[in-house]
Amino acid sequence: MDRIIPSAFLRRVLWLDAASCIGMGLLLAALAAPLARWFGLPQMLLHETGLFLIAFAALVAALAWRQASPRLLFWLVVVGNVLWALDSVLLLVSGWVAPTALGGVFVVAQALVVAVLAELEYAGLRRAGPLAA
Repeated sequence: MDRIIPSAFLRRVLWLDAASCIGMGLLLAALAAPLARWFGLPQMLLHETGLFLIAFAALVAALAWRQASPRLLFWLVVVGNVLWALDSVLLLVSGWVAPTALGGVFVVAQALVVAVLAELEYAGLRRAGPLAA
């Protein structure tokens, strides 16, 4: 399996991604009920999203911490972030939820942050060196 050594830049972006996921995950999981009222989004969606983000943060932090990891794992993080950003926008236009204005701004803002992280991770992945044989 193709393994890479992440560049310092990629490690920093991964740590930023992990920190943002843990922060958002804890916020959503702990405050799902009031956020659901403010954002007009389902409480269960917010709570379970928070729990998912905490788990995802652990994967991203592990990649940032390790000396070398399979390239596929880095790609899964990038693709996962791209899909997250796209699905966030899809959620708003689908009619599945009826967010408040604040909720709409929240969903768009977090989608933009995740899209930027995906782009930065992609750039960092391109800089990562292959593991010497």
